[in-house]
Amino acid sequence: MTNETQVKIEKSELSTGELISHFREKCSICAHHRIMHNDLGKCEGVMNKPCTSGCDKFTAE
Repeated sequence: MTNETQVKIEKSELSTGELISHFREKCSICAHHRIMHNDLGKCEGVMNKPCTSGCDKFTAE
């Protein structure tokens, strides 16, 4: 993690646990974790495999 990223996290007042919980949520459309979705909400898949569900937006389970 870069210093810039660390500073952003610290300024946000989010704990590491809160961030982990956020990214562990699964999408109800494709079932992949939030971390697999890009900043536009499109699922980029897991383990170098593209998502074939047609998911284009994260919807929490």
